[in-house]
Amino acid sequence: MKKLFFALAVITCATVSTVSAQKMIRFGIKGGANLGKIDGTGYDESFKLGYHLGGFAQINLVKGFGIQPEVVFSTSKAEVKNTAEFEADNEFQNLKENKPNLNYLSIPVLANIDLGSPRFKLQVGPQFSILTSKKKNVFQEGKEAFKSGDFSAVGGLWLQLPIVNISARYVIGLSNVSDVTASNAVNPDTWKNQAIQLGVGITL
Repeated sequence: MKKLFFALAVITCATVSTVSAQKMIRFGIKGGANLGKIDGTGYDESFKLGYHLGGFAQINLVKGFGIQPEVVFSTSKAEVKNTAEFEADNEFQNLKENKPNLNYLSIPVLANIDLGSPRFKLQVGPQFSILTSKKKNVFQEGKEAFKSGDFSAVGGLWLQLPIVNISARYVIGLSNVSDVTASNAVNPDTWKNQAIQLGVGITL
């Protein structure tokens, strides 16, 4: 009888531990619209439609707070509207394309803060992105226009339903992504990425 009680106790503890671990760490996938633009001299100020796809892990550290690391691929299109505004030796007069595709592999690490309910969360945190676009050389001379890395701040809201998740966030670039050098410009142009991401996904 003692052995039976011991076996039941071990099974109960193992079950509780498994359930607790499942509640502490959850995984999922998500995707949706990526409305992006470059905030800088000469670029169109309107957001251009793209998409994003990725996966995430939700790690609940304490009640009401956790972290959510992600790996997200996003794409958008910038558009040059006025080449005369560029200062860097008029290099943009020699553009071979005025709508370069900007594709990034991003790694945001966000804090999840419950807003009165574990299903509704505020998300804030940093994001590092790597430019994966093959067409970085937008000049006739083959010169690169964009840096390979970008550092951003992210803020948004997350609605966690039993299986489906819905998210909305704003991504604002903190670093200058321009790789155009100006030999005679006193103040080189500064370009910063901005994006609105609207997504839906599945949480396992």
